[in-house]
Amino acid sequence: MLSATIITRNEERNIERCLNSLIGVADEIVVVDSHSTDNTAEICRRYGCKVTERDFAGYGSQRQYAAGLASAPYVLSIDADEVLSDELRRSIIALKAEGFRHRMYCFRVVSYVCGRPVAHSGMHPSVETRLFDKRYASWDLLDVGERLTYAGSISPQLLQGDMLHFRCTEIGELHFKELRHAELRGRLMAAAGIDAPAPFRWLRAACAFLKCHLRDGAILDGATGNDIAKTRFIATMHAYRTSRKLLKKN
Repeated sequence: MLSATIITRNEERNIERCLNSLIGVADEIVVVDSHSTDNTAEICRRYGCKVTERDFAGYGSQRQYAAGLASAPYVLSIDADEVLSDELRRSIIALKAEGFRHRMYCFRVVSYVCGRPVAHSGMHPSVETRLFDKRYASWDLLDVGERLTYAGSISPQLLQGDMLHFRCTEIGELHFKELRHAELRGRLMAAAGIDAPAPFRWLRAACAFLKCHLRDGAILDGATGNDIAKTRFIATMHAYRTSRKLLKKN
């Protein structure tokens, strides 16, 4: 048996695509929803998902809470804007048929921006461990930048196929998501006492823009890469502004 877990908030535009890719793969779908104001929860219930409402407590905490609700020992963690490719679906179905022989499984995650796969810009394809025996792994409780943690002696088995991460259908959607993450980073910065006056905020935001182009190769992704780099600039500014605002309140 395999449980899939999804954390959601206002994902009605994405969730059906995700759920359709799980049909025949997951025996149970656990959704932890942060009080969506659209039809996300209703759509999930229509697909037979087990939906639990919970205040958002950070990405790591939400993911771990969802894993704790899963009935099966093996959990597939997927986001509402992610989809299993046909090849990855076949790999997981075959894995279930033969029985899970490893405690962790990983596969490639490919990002799409405005319908196009991104090869650089800090969104290059990466191999991530997303299918795991929850008795031997857990999500750390970081608000953002969360990771699955497990014993160093465990080596995840690579599965064939990709998970497709559809980050946005228009660049404004990407801006919105990055600003949401930046606000969480700003809160963490404020808790750590990190602040910077206006000139340094601009400098660090400019560095984020240049790093995205030069270090992460956004320049190779053309106009899409430039849009992503601009988003990094805006998000960095927003994180520092959020931190400064919170520090002033205190």
